[in-house]
Formats: sequence, C-alpha cells, structure tokens
Amino acid sequence: MSKLSRTQLINAFSTLGEYLTNPDEQLSEIISTERQYNAWFTTNNVTKAVTAIGKTLNTEQLTTWLNNYDLDKNTTSKKIGLILAGNIPLVGFHDVLCVLATGNHALIKASAQDARLIKFILQKLVSIEPGFVGQFTFVERLENFDAVIATGSNNTSRYFEYYFSKVPHIIRKNRNSLAVLTGYETAAQLHELGHDIFDYFGLGCRNVSKLLVPNDYDFIFFFESIQSYQTIIDHHKYNNNYDYNKSIYLVNGDKHFDNGFLLVKEDARWVSPLAVLYYEYYDSLQSAEQKINEVSDQIQCVVSSTLLNVTPQLVDFGMSQQPGLTDYADGIDTMGFLSNLYTFGVKLKAER
Repeated sequence: MSKLSRTQLINAFSTLGEYLTNPDEQLSEIISTERQYNAWFTTNNVTKAVTAIGKTLNTEQLTTWLNNYDLDKNTTSKKIGLILAGNIPLVGFHDVLCVLATGNHALIKASAQDARLIKFILQKLVSIEPGFVGQFTFVERLENFDAVIATGSNNTSRYFEYYFSKVPHIIRKNRNSLAVLTGYETAAQLHELGHDIFDYFGLGCRNVSKLLVPNDYDFIFFFESIQSYQTIIDHHKYNNNYDYNKSIYLVNGDKHFDNGFLLVKEDARWVSPLAVLYYEYYDSLQSAEQKINEVSDQIQCVVSSTLLNVTPQLVDFGMSQQPGLTDYADGIDTMGFLSNLYTFGVKLKAER
C-alpha cells in the first residue's frame, strides 16, 4: 500500500474525529461495557476520553499539527514498538496516531487494562481509509522493531532503558501534575480545578496531585468550590482508597483536611496516593516557580490562571485533561522523533 498523502491523513483522521464525537450504537455499546473489564473505566470516563480525542481530530488542528513536519522525507516505513499505558481510557492513542501519521508501522502492545477500545477505533479508521491496512499490528511481545516508545512506571522504565538501549527510543516514567493557587481564584475557577483533580479518578499523569498555595491560604473556599464532585466517593474502588488512606492518617495522627471524599495533607512529596491531594506553602510566586523548575522532570503540567515562568506545560483550570495534538507527553516531540528516525543511520534491531 502506498504512503498516504497529507490530505488523505487529514481527511481520514478528521472523519474519525467526527465519529468519536458522535458515536454510533456499536461504539456506544463498547463505551458502556468497558467497566466490565476495568472498574475504573466508567461510562462517563470512557465517554469523556473518546470525546476529548474526537474534538482534537478536526481539520483545523490536524492541518496545523501536520504542517509542522516534513512527512515526505521518510521514504521507508519503520517498525515502531509501542508499549501503551492503561491508567485512563485510550491514553496511548496519541502515540499510535503519531506513528500512523509519519507513515511508519505500529507494533502495538496494548495494556490489558485498555485493549478493546483502541482495537475497535483502529479498525474503524481502516474502514474510513483502507490505506491504513497493514500499518499497525497488535502484539503480545515486541520483536523486530526499529524504534520504541514505551510508557510505564519508574520501575519498569529502568527495564525499558536496558532492554531497548540499542534502538532509538522514548521511555516515559511516572509524572504528575500540580496546581499553583494565589488565593484570588473565583469559585468557578476552583470548580474547574476539580476536573483537573478528579477526572478519571485522578489516575492520569495530567491529574493534579498537589497544590502550591500561599502561606495564609484558607482551604474552606476551596472545599466549598469542589463540593459538587462529592459523588466520586460512590465509586467502590475510589472509596476503598479514600478509606484506606484516611485510616492511615488517623492511626498515625497525621494532620489533614477531610471533606468526605478527598483528603488534603501538607507534604513535600509530589506524588500523592489516590483520593489524597498534597499541598505545600510558598513564600512568593518566584519561589514556587523555582521549586517547580527544580523538579520539572517529574511534572507533566502545571495548572494555574497566573502566568508562571515554569518549564512544564502551563494550562488553565479545568484543562489539564484536554491536551491538544501538540501537547506531547513529557514535553518530548513524538512526531519529531518519528520523522527523523532516518538520521539514526543503519537499521537497528532489538537484542531479543
């Protein structure tokens, strides 16, 4: 099959985007039954993820995105191994999209937690544009690849770094996001922050797990503004995490705030347990910026309405879980990496 043109790519992806934002009965059925395979994948969360992707796949955004790259210089398709995460629905879709857009072949090792939806959507893409036939393969084990993009934990990343050291690769580790508050936020802004905290139950790397707040910050207004998210406690797995962490704090006598569905605790660490939000005081915005930039390799994005001089991506309240096509994970340009694989010279293979 010949390589698809830029126009064909845009038409195919935008048609897929329209489908995702207006799912038919078959897609709706898959969305509503995902919770049977993964209890975290509620119908609301899967719908949110599918719709968010669909909205980015429009002609305008696709054209702007693809025009940043020379898609014609790579004349030989390379096999790209993809190890996808499964913490939130379709979290690995963007990597697959990048491989397909650059004319490479995706060897996809889907997460057992999120395998059905990605397969169905790619089959739909083939029905929209038959030119994608043979451009992706789902595998149980990666073999005979030219490059790898792998997403995992800090522990698995060490294994990935060793195993894939002889091929061009992008290895992603654990990251979390945070919010910087000034105390002047409105109730509406703090309510939007609730999306950054609670969407997908806080399981994503773009979810806010910590707040940086001024020394005199009063949490009462914050809690009042996020009260409408209280139904999250009705989910049994989230509730189990809430109860577990609450019992630990009570037994240990750890000072914390508790509004009945979220535990807020002062802690210098950046990664909080599920159902827990850490906070830390700052003396000035400049000191907060410095603190963030010192650990920028651990931060996916920063949520704030204030224009901050920080290295990680800065987004407004409520927008952390709505990344655009150019909002690459860990700030690494996946399309640039894939578009320039030919510069690595000889074809490389994995050891095993």
